[in-house]
Amino acid sequence: MAKQPMLKFVKIERDMPVKRTAEERRGDFHEIYAEYADAKAKEQSSRCSQCGVPYCQSHCPLHNNIPDWLRLTAEGRLQEAYAISQATNTFPEICGRICPQDRLCEGNCVIEQSGHGTVTIGAVEKYITDTAWDEGWVEDITPQADRPEKIAVIGAGPGGLAAADVLRRAGCQVTVYDRYDRAGGLLTYGIPGFKLEKDIVMRRVEQLKAGGVEFVMNCDVDAAIFAKIRSENDAIIIATGVYKSRDLELQGSEAGGIVKAIDYLTASNRVGFGDSVAEYDSGVLNASGKKVVVIGGGDTAMDCVRTAIRQGAESVKCLYRRDKANMPGSQRETQNAEEEGVIFEWLSAPKGFVTEPGEGGAKVTGVQVQKMRLGAPDATGRQSPEIIEGADYVEEADLVVKALGFEPEELPKLWDQPELAVTRWGTIKAEFTTGATEMPGVYAIGDIVRGASLVVWAIRDGRDCAAAVLEGFDSKAAVAAE
Repeated sequence: MAKQPMLKFVKIERDMPVKRTAEERRGDFHEIYAEYADAKAKEQSSRCSQCGVPYCQSHCPLHNNIPDWLRLTAEGRLQEAYAISQATNTFPEICGRICPQDRLCEGNCVIEQSGHGTVTIGAVEKYITDTAWDEGWVEDITPQADRPEKIAVIGAGPGGLAAADVLRRAGCQVTVYDRYDRAGGLLTYGIPGFKLEKDIVMRRVEQLKAGGVEFVMNCDVDAAIFAKIRSENDAIIIATGVYKSRDLELQGSEAGGIVKAIDYLTASNRVGFGDSVAEYDSGVLNASGKKVVVIGGGDTAMDCVRTAIRQGAESVKCLYRRDKANMPGSQRETQNAEEEGVIFEWLSAPKGFVTEPGEGGAKVTGVQVQKMRLGAPDATGRQSPEIIEGADYVEEADLVVKALGFEPEELPKLWDQPELAVTRWGTIKAEFTTGATEMPGVYAIGDIVRGASLVVWAIRDGRDCAAAVLEGFDSKAAVAAE
């Protein structure tokens, strides 16, 4: 009888890949975790309890078949594990690195609930696909036959790239338009290299290019370009994401030294590519030697504080108006930031900014902070922060980064498409299952529909939308053939 390869969670403890020391990782933008060795990946995969109802799978937006590829990894059948992983996820090596597993698959692992520590699903997922690339198991995009249909994808972020991948594999002619000079969206310019090294993203972009997907970069779509794209294609998929930063209208908020998170992170990532960035070189978007205050508690704020540490900031503090238990960002990322030297000021909110005259205008010197306490729950069930009167203080700052989230741009106005319906939040009104909008042949996916969300949801939307587009084409062809 074959030896049972699974259910070893009682005997084997959870063990993440080795994390580089905080001192070491503060000095560069490389990923902080080492790769699993083959034996360790097998060992950790063998802890899976092979649940009859796998909550890890049901809480994954892509419904990845996690128990099966864990079992195959434990048995040493890694190429088969990769095939199952790739079947439901266009970019498993990216999700393995940046998904908040503690809130999704790992956070719902049954053995975690029983006190044994969750299976390290994300680390194994990353290991499987990294190995697949190394071993040459990742197949080129080679459609069996070309189809005549032409699809334009506006936005080269994870949702747009996932849709392009599915459509091109089916043989469609796909063109991706993007405002930046490199594809990848926030994967490229928003997420720092210590979470996702850029060669991982560029490798997938090159795979799409080699497979026949055309990219039109440095293309900021306006009304004329949208009209031209629509006239030349059988379908359009809008995957622009949400890039309009939420702002603070407080006293002194226009002073120099107060910057948006997206500008700050983009500059840092461009420098990582070797680009010359004037605002970084001048110090405007560079934390070196400065007292940095980041305002916000989401994953973008965590990216900013950890970037500032690596740029050599004198000090880095994060202001968040609720407590640690109620912050929206990943607890894992918060722990990493604390290890690296970030100081979190919980229950603290900005009231205004302290400035002084300087060359070219006022310059920020501090943040007026008001202390908070948690009161009654708001409409979402979270406790609403309340101001503690008389507890204000000033936090010194040379650089303030606003990481308050993102809102959608006014696409109907920008593109002169009033019939492109939007919700009261400004997101495009589209079917969640297909991405179909109220405009014939026009679809929308990802954050421009959901609002600021997770990369894994954008991938899910891109795959679902591409399948719906293909089904629509096939239905029309069937009707025409009758």
